[in-house]
Amino acid sequence: MKIVDLMIKDPITISEGTTVSEAIACMKTNSIRHLPVVADDQQLLGFVTLADLKQGLIPSMVSDLTLKDLMIKKPITVPADRDIEIAAQLIYKHKIGGLPVVEDGRLVGIITVTDLLGAFINMMGMLSASSRVDVAMEDKPGVLKQAIQVVNDAGGDIINIAMTAQKPGQRIYYFRLSACDTSGIRQALEGAGFEVMDTMD
Repeated sequence: MKIVDLMIKDPITISEGTTVSEAIACMKTNSIRHLPVVADDQQLLGFVTLADLKQGLIPSMVSDLTLKDLMIKKPITVPADRDIEIAAQLIYKHKIGGLPVVEDGRLVGIITVTDLLGAFINMMGMLSASSRVDVAMEDKPGVLKQAIQVVNDAGGDIINIAMTAQKPGQRIYYFRLSACDTSGIRQALEGAGFEVMDTMD
């Protein structure tokens, strides 16, 4: 999936001339936490967050502190044609809540943690009626393929599979299935020598 498929197109923006209090009011009115700062031609000038603005609100009332002083002047950005994994890696690495999406320096969108979480939940099928079987298995070629075959033969309709490393040489696979009674699948997996950690009908 590309960033362009997930990003918020034509996001709400502000100009450098916006006051700190006006920017905060804009965020509250629109229930957002990030605002790109742009010029008239949509050139990206900076990026501000609600947390930054709140910290600067009182100082701006008693001094010459402006939005230009508070904004991130060279924010991390991503192009629209990159994979969403790139955006996720940047957000995680830099511990930020969102990224401006730019083309030739002009703002074309914004992508946030909420957008990425929504995509993850959708891809994992978490909002649809489903069952889950968690299986610990050795990290060896062919083992996953064997487990998939066992699940299929036992009547399980696999929606997706996620994986985490439990310890060196072992992985836990999370099989999300179309809603079903998992008892027969569990029995089949254990009969084939797999360790079933947990199930959810």
